[in-house]
Amino acid sequence: MEFIEDMAALEALYDSPAPASLTKVVARITPLYRRWIEASRFCVLTSVGSEGTDGSPRGDDGPVVRIADDKTLLLPDWRGNNRIDSLRNIVRDGRVSLMFMVPGSMNVVRVNGTAKLTADPAMTTQFEHRGKHPKTVITIVVEEMYFQCAKAIMRAGLWSRDDSEGLPTAGQFVQEMKADFDADSYDSGYAEYAKGRMW
Repeated sequence: MEFIEDMAALEALYDSPAPASLTKVVARITPLYRRWIEASRFCVLTSVGSEGTDGSPRGDDGPVVRIADDKTLLLPDWRGNNRIDSLRNIVRDGRVSLMFMVPGSMNVVRVNGTAKLTADPAMTTQFEHRGKHPKTVITIVVEEMYFQCAKAIMRAGLWSRDDSEGLPTAGQFVQEMKADFDADSYDSGYAEYAKGRMW
């Protein structure tokens, strides 16, 4: 198998970008992008660090991020598994990307920017939910933002069917690595977690 090793070889395979794919890029949160992001309850946060890259799903029962101004997004870090891979990366290298999705919409909105973490109570208490606060808040300065063409979601039929039947559970994934792991108890705990202890 031959691999592409330089830009000239790569670019020779593709046509020039469609003009709209360049025009759509903005360096701030415009009114229309604001409307779209405020409708998004889910995004993927991508970060990079000395150990490599990390893609982390982030979700909330309302907007997944808060818009502070036309250049700044605020993403609370709610309770998780405490691996904090993304947070470690951000402390060492602030470059991040976000991919926002809205169920039913064929578009995706992408943000590239730089991030910092804060545990300042003046910030974390702003996100109080059911008496709990995030341990940290990720502040993201938007450098570029654009929507992604709908073709990938349309090809996948992403919102048109449920393909989850028969898939392994979280507990089964762990049990595959550790045979004596109690997958059923672990999965039952997840079910309880989803009933109201998500924060």
